[in-house]
Amino acid sequence: MFKRVLIAEDHESVSISVQRTLADLQIAQSEYTYYCDDALMHIRKSLSEDQPFDLLITDLSFEEDHRPQTIAGGRELITAVKQVHPSIKVLVFSAENKAAIIDSLFKEFGINGFVRKARHDSKELKLAIEAIAQDKTYLSSDLKKTVKQKNAYEFSDYDITIISLLAQGMLQKEIPNYLQQNNIKPSGLSSVEKRLNLMKEILEFSKNEQLVAYCKDFGII
Repeated sequence: MFKRVLIAEDHESVSISVQRTLADLQIAQSEYTYYCDDALMHIRKSLSEDQPFDLLITDLSFEEDHRPQTIAGGRELITAVKQVHPSIKVLVFSAENKAAIIDSLFKEFGINGFVRKARHDSKELKLAIEAIAQDKTYLSSDLKKTVKQKNAYEFSDYDITIISLLAQGMLQKEIPNYLQQNNIKPSGLSSVEKRLNLMKEILEFSKNEQLVAYCKDFGII
């Protein structure tokens, strides 16, 4: 089990709940901070004193207040911490529920676990900490299905064509004409709309712009 844990969480009630969970797991040495800058400072100090933290529990979103911050949120904090302490394990505890964002945290930021703030999240936190301590990854049970669906989705050539046209600035209503001219079927507007809606539903987006941005970020177009 972990010896030293750092909690980065700007809501006091949530921080207290996490500390209680750590106490239940008999993790005696834990510290908490409300600011990302302070969290990185704690990490650096623990390394200089040869008493490094072995787990960081952090939120993704931190509210702005009177105190200016260099590190604005959880993603930036994870990146900064990993640069000075690459071996630290990271558990994200957040209200975020978008599959694409959560998936990117594992793949791009190298986190070890994600627990969504919801009902029964204390139980999920315990399971996550225990799993990560055993060098396993953990994802909240209520999110596994959506993330699996997102990972299972394969973009067809038809999908990529439609998204590429949107990325080039073509209006959705103009796409059928392009498809007809290039003998790409189905070319009807209803078919285009249905395909876009399917992709957005699976990837949990509400706008075409989000879908285009996602496909650019992941090199799909």
